[in-house]
Amino acid sequence: MDIVKEVLQQQQQNLQKYKPITVEKALEPTIDVGHMLVSDPNYYDEEQMKADREKYVLDLTRDNVQLLINSIWQLPTERVEESIVAKLPPPKAPLPRARKLPVPKPLTKWEEFAKKKGIKKRTRDKKVFDPVLDKWVPTYGYQRYKAEKEKDWVLEVPQNDPYRDMFKEKRDLRLERVAKNEVARMKNIARAKKIATPRTGFVGPETASAKQLITASNIVKASTASVGVFQESLPNEKQARGLGVKELMPGEKRKKKVSSVAGEKRRNLEIVNKVLNKKPKIDIDRAISLQKAEARAEREAEEGGEDGGRTKKKGGKKSKAFSRKKPKGGQGKRNHSKRAVGRKRR
Repeated sequence: MDIVKEVLQQQQQNLQKYKPITVEKALEPTIDVGHMLVSDPNYYDEEQMKADREKYVLDLTRDNVQLLINSIWQLPTERVEESIVAKLPPPKAPLPRARKLPVPKPLTKWEEFAKKKGIKKRTRDKKVFDPVLDKWVPTYGYQRYKAEKEKDWVLEVPQNDPYRDMFKEKRDLRLERVAKNEVARMKNIARAKKIATPRTGFVGPETASAKQLITASNIVKASTASVGVFQESLPNEKQARGLGVKELMPGEKRKKKVSSVAGEKRRNLEIVNKVLNKKPKIDIDRAISLQKAEARAEREAEEGGEDGGRTKKKGGKKSKAFSRKKPKGGQGKRNHSKRAVGRKRR
């Protein structure tokens, strides 16, 4: 009996580990089986959340997942290789996209032409047999280039020209084809994005315009040692606007302008009118001071004539009209302690 009780207790403990598959809630959750999404509108228990947050969140998640699994098991199932599979219905809830809807890739120029003419794309084998090398070589890729290089180990020189490098010409042609394909690819991208392109090349936001190229060409032409005198002109070369001879060629002398008779007569009349209509600038204060000085000098001259040419004293001082001071000399005094400077006369 003791063994039976122990087994029953052990079984009861094992059953307590697993909760029942039935879940009861006040408000029924919304289940979208197509997205495998469960929306629970019930409010959470604030007291249990504060008591043990982690345990409460785990229990709530377990209940909602159990409801989702119950809904999946209600769908029609089938067995596929020892596995039971349920086909999900179309989703109900519209979910926003993280990115915009993919647009169809625009056709290239060749694809448009092939579609118009009904040309179908042919599949090529990855390898073809080369009778010269007597082995299978790749149809495209860098291994194909290595096989071509191995096959063309010697090339015939036309007219036995010793200065002609056929290997270099072949390599240049290959690089030219690669560049041409790259330009065509860039044109296809520009046409798909509706970007204006010239007849050759590609114009981006950082590419110089035609006006800037013409200006740069004129400046470079005038930057030579001869200031552009011996520089050859390009076919259909244009002159940049806004740049004169002084800006482009500072070393070149500007030609004198040939004036006409009417223009010379007009300039002479302008000079005459400017001279005749010029008004003198009069300083009234200076004129009054000069007039007072002249009147004072005349009056002092008259008073000096009456006294026989002698200066007249006013208030114990000589008049400043004719006062002249003679330069002072040594007045007969000589300092014998100082040695005379200069050559001694005999």
